[in-house]
Amino acid sequence: MAALEEEFTLSSVVLSTGPDGLLGVEQSDKTDQFLVTDSSRTVVLYKVSDQKPLGSWSVKQGQVITSPAVCNFQTGEYIVVHDNKVLRIWNNEDVNLDKVFKATLSAEVYRILSIQGTEPVVLFKEGAVRSLEALLAEPQQKIETVISDEEVIKWTKFFMVFRHPLLIFITEKHGNYFAYVQMFNSRILSKYTLLLGQEEKSIVQSFTASADRKFISLMSLSSDGCVYESLIPVHPSDAEENQRVVRSVLLKTVVSGSARNGVALTVLDQDHVAVLGPSMSTSKECLSIWNIKFQTLQSSKELPQGTSGQLRRRKIEVNSQQEVPASEQLLLTIKKDSEKHIEVELRKFLAAKRTPDFHTQIGDIVTELLGRRKAEPSFYPRNCLMQLIQTHVLSYSLCPDLMEVAIEKTDVQLLQLCLHQFPDIPESITCTCLKIFLSIDDDSLHETDINMESVFDHSHTAQVEKREGQTEILQNGFTAEGNNHSNCEQELHEKPQDTAEESSCPVIPKRAALLNAVLHSAYSETFLLPHLKDIPAQHITLFLQYLYFLYLKCSENATMTLPGIHPPTLNQIMDWICLLLDANFTVVVMIPEAKRLLINLYKFVKSQICVYSELNKIEVSFRELQKLNQEKNNRGLYSIEVLELF
Repeated sequence: MAALEEEFTLSSVVLSTGPDGLLGVEQSDKTDQFLVTDSSRTVVLYKVSDQKPLGSWSVKQGQVITSPAVCNFQTGEYIVVHDNKVLRIWNNEDVNLDKVFKATLSAEVYRILSIQGTEPVVLFKEGAVRSLEALLAEPQQKIETVISDEEVIKWTKFFMVFRHPLLIFITEKHGNYFAYVQMFNSRILSKYTLLLGQEEKSIVQSFTASADRKFISLMSLSSDGCVYESLIPVHPSDAEENQRVVRSVLLKTVVSGSARNGVALTVLDQDHVAVLGPSMSTSKECLSIWNIKFQTLQSSKELPQGTSGQLRRRKIEVNSQQEVPASEQLLLTIKKDSEKHIEVELRKFLAAKRTPDFHTQIGDIVTELLGRRKAEPSFYPRNCLMQLIQTHVLSYSLCPDLMEVAIEKTDVQLLQLCLHQFPDIPESITCTCLKIFLSIDDDSLHETDINMESVFDHSHTAQVEKREGQTEILQNGFTAEGNNHSNCEQELHEKPQDTAEESSCPVIPKRAALLNAVLHSAYSETFLLPHLKDIPAQHITLFLQYLYFLYLKCSENATMTLPGIHPPTLNQIMDWICLLLDANFTVVVMIPEAKRLLINLYKFVKSQICVYSELNKIEVSFRELQKLNQEKNNRGLYSIEVLELF
């Protein structure tokens, strides 16, 4: 259980009498040393273990520190900004700040931010961000305006997301709040409007944030005493547009709603937050730890001397006794929480380091999700199921109910993913998927997000084919010269009956991607044939038309392959044509719509037989040439030979 240890006094800090009091407490490059900045002129370095200050630095009379001092973890130096634009850099040996390095910037600084693993960055009041190194190279460089007029920065945080630095800052304008996310590896700045939910409009008093591989969890403590959460994507779908995120209630009434100053919030771990502010019962200043998952107060301690409204986050520790494994915690969450909360917790679980029993854990999680689905028909956590399938550790035999649920919901996106990932899908399920892919209407497919890697846009090739139809066709190196040709040679030069319909794809691209997933799936011909007979004749005809179209595209180039990242192979196309005809020939031959298709397939097969026949004829000549080459081994350094074939 999380608990607070006994408090101790770091040191007595003499603060200015200004309205802001303590300006900031930041960690130094040593784990037990902290930089304390007041809102007037002084920066003090304290050592926790010795309970005493190690150094003190002040700016001159008339100058005011406007941004808390921070440590450059790469160099061990300290950085501070006074009078909004003047940047100072010094180290432990320096005594007088007036004599240390100075750089005057061209715009006012909101804050300097520094963390382990990367160089410090400077956030300007107008929203622009610069690395410290870039600023020192050209201090008077022009700083652009990012935020709009009357928009004011309220809070910011700088942290690492899987070795990549990320900066988030919050602005406020006329009671509306906006979040800006700066990704330094891609130099993308994204803006989000923080929308309120059903709660009344309230003033946000404190922010905190944590991040995983995909989302930033932005938490806010509002004047109504509640903690809210907004999920912001780390990788935005559209960085140019002003996107919107909705706040949802995370904790209800953690502090007194009458509080106006001195409140703070910070994340301890994925399940706990620390809150500083007046308690609901006594209205006295209180430091408390709340369990997000169970919505309970974990530990609390009154602070009779009051606070500055800032939480020293690295020294607040959560002691876990008999900690429940992450997988078991997730299983408990699945039993009772909402789909959104389950999705967030699953994302955190998958981002953690994998253990040796990861395969078993994933199987248990899927089983628990599907078990709740059976108990609650309205519960369908498709996003969670898709995340689990993409771990590449599942198979059909491990979770057979998964595809059954997807078939029941006609979830073609999930079925496509299963066909790509599962190596052991029964032929009956594969055939059921094929029925769904052929029968679902185009309007439904247009609204569905489907993986299109296996599909190449052939629309531009139709015009090329029309132009080729007006000129002489060259096939396999033969041209029509004279009338002394055998019937077989004439077949080689005859183009099958192509129409505008047959030269264009008979299905829309998204249906083609689904059908390609079926073509890639493993099967046994013996077990698949009986199930293919149950597919309606018009759907069989449509599938054959699509396969014939793919065959035409394969025949356009010498490699006999389709373009794209993961297209069907010629063997897969031909095998499925044969399977469909074997299972349904007596039905298809009776359908008038399939007559032209069958004639064209017949002509293509016949032309290929002619090609192989011609190749067999010249095979003997090649063998004779090989014999001649073997006999003439005594050549000089240079020779010219003429070989005639009759």
